[in-house]
Amino acid sequence: MATCLLEENEIENSTAELVLAAQSGDREAFGTLVERYERAVFHTALRKTGDADEAQELVQEVFVQAIRKLDQLRQPECFGGWLRSITGRLAINRAVRRRHVQPLENEILETNCLEWDTPSEDALKQERARHVRAGLRRLKSLDRNTLVAFYVEGQSLAEMSQKFASPIGTIKRRLHTARKRLAAELEEFAAA
Repeated sequence: MATCLLEENEIENSTAELVLAAQSGDREAFGTLVERYERAVFHTALRKTGDADEAQELVQEVFVQAIRKLDQLRQPECFGGWLRSITGRLAINRAVRRRHVQPLENEILETNCLEWDTPSEDALKQERARHVRAGLRRLKSLDRNTLVAFYVEGQSLAEMSQKFASPIGTIKRRLHTARKRLAAELEEFAAA
């Protein structure tokens, strides 16, 4: 027990010495502090953000902030707690900023309007579509009509229930069965 307390005091003294050296402009001392506390700051940031990439960015921000404000730290032995408070404050700031960030116009266009398919991807899509159409033609009319109504025409289960004069549960079962039969047709076509 006494050894453990002695080691903790040595670490605190060592940290305090490193902080004092870093405050005097010793970059190596600050580098040692970063190495010593980086993992703890990361874990704190991860708890606050819930995202590893976000936490890693936050760690960098914390140490940039720490080096800028290091001269304001009056109790060098409290460096770890000071870093935790910076981490918490910056995590809150990031969360608030993230809620109010509007996507850029290019981001909106990329996610909503533009397709970035290569010619080979286009060819693969066309080939898949031909296989699906051929598989649909080989199905019985009830299976084909059920799949077309749901996937091509975009009818809801309620609309299909009225169209086919069947309960919704029956429509769900037909869809499930028709999908399995189409998958089997496509497997046979791919194997041929």
